[in-house]
Amino acid sequence: KTTFIKNGDQKSISIAAASIIAKTWRDRLMTLYSKRYPMYGWERNKGYGTHEHRNAIKKFGLTKIHRKSFLRNFIWSWEWDRYINF
Repeated sequence: KTTFIKNGDQKSISIAAASIIAKTWRDRLMTLYSKRYPMYGWERNKGYGTHEHRNAIKKFGLTKIHRKSFLRNFIWSWEWDRYINF
């Protein structure tokens, strides 16, 4: 069972530590992915929705590692079909 704790990283040192570990792991993973997909600049933006990253998606489309459910927040629905086909 999973329980959501609002502002958990401020209330629990264990949650705060896990958050730091997860972010560090993800940043390192994005640096590794940037070697395979250098055009997205992941070694710099770590996959966050920076101007550079959004422009790369528009130019090169999505990769198999893009989180499509998350990207729906950044791509207008009428453009979605254009970017989802990789």
